[in-house]
Amino acid sequence: MSLSKRYLAFLIMLLAILLAGCSERKLEAPVTLQGDIFGTFYQVTIADPITAERRDALEQGILDELEAVDASMSTYRDDAELVAFNKSPVDEWQTLSAPLIHVMDIARSVGEASGGAFDVTVGGLVNLWSFGPEARPEEVPSDALIEQRLAEVGMETLELDVASNRARRLKDVFVDLSGVAKGYATDRVAAYLADQGVENYLVNLGGEVKVDGHRDGADEPWRIGVEVPRNGRPQAEHVLPLEDTSVATSGDYRNYFEADGRRYSHTIDPRTGRPIQHRLASVTIIDPSNARADAWATAMTVLGEREGMTLAQRHDLAVLMLVRQGDGWQSLASPAFAAHFGQDLVDRLGIEVVKASDNASMAADEGKGKNQMASDMADA
Repeated sequence: MSLSKRYLAFLIMLLAILLAGCSERKLEAPVTLQGDIFGTFYQVTIADPITAERRDALEQGILDELEAVDASMSTYRDDAELVAFNKSPVDEWQTLSAPLIHVMDIARSVGEASGGAFDVTVGGLVNLWSFGPEARPEEVPSDALIEQRLAEVGMETLELDVASNRARRLKDVFVDLSGVAKGYATDRVAAYLADQGVENYLVNLGGEVKVDGHRDGADEPWRIGVEVPRNGRPQAEHVLPLEDTSVATSGDYRNYFEADGRRYSHTIDPRTGRPIQHRLASVTIIDPSNARADAWATAMTVLGEREGMTLAQRHDLAVLMLVRQGDGWQSLASPAFAAHFGQDLVDRLGIEVVKASDNASMAADEGKGKNQMASDMADA
């Protein structure tokens, strides 16, 4: 080998060593991975010491998990498994993937426990009110059309055989899992990170959050802000410390349209076929399962503060509600929420814990709030 060729080979070997050294060098923690998915964002923060090579591998794995959920449960993709199920013949059993059946089963459980406030067959009504993939104009549908679609929905129209991974529609309903799938995707990403040996992470998928370990990899808890439900720049009303749990928040203050001076929320009450109208603006649920928290947050948003808090007490749910009160906000929490975070923190944050004996007064206040909202709408 000539001297020049030996020199070139030496340079190539030296470059390879340098590149290998760079990929093995630990990155400064925390490392944040982020991007767009499901029409929203994902943000994953890892406090473990990792290399650039491991970061890239983890990011690809995260994207694979998100893509798998999207391909299964999206209502916006023609090739999605859920879209195919929605087009399947009525009253015929369809074999579905285990994840899709699992999410449908969570939806059924929360739907039954909430008295129908959470209902994944409400997709036809969501589309009718222009908040789904049907791309209808932003206008108020006629009472007759609302009643027609309302008669077609209901969780009793969806039958599951969980043991055999199959389901069937008993009516031509449009199943929409948007109130639970994002939470499930958050769980999937967190489970993937845990399987890869990551011990300290925060997964934020469009506001649904799941954490494990600590933000400094040692003893400092992760922290999330519960936003004040108002238009404009987000502002945290409360900051909550989190360890080894998940949080889902639902609110009526971001996705809506206005017609003839009235505001219509994207949250449709499956029991009435119409957008919600009450003082409850935001619900935050703490639960080990983000899919379950996601579904319950939607159900609570439909129910309102009194009915929702009654169910939170009955099912021992850790719930924080932000309720409109004049120009400000009232923060209400369930006993399970206070037990999770401790009474001292709840008191410092100015959050009122609602016990079962308080529900009667809440009912009176909620009635006044509804009357005032109806009056305001009439004036508009």
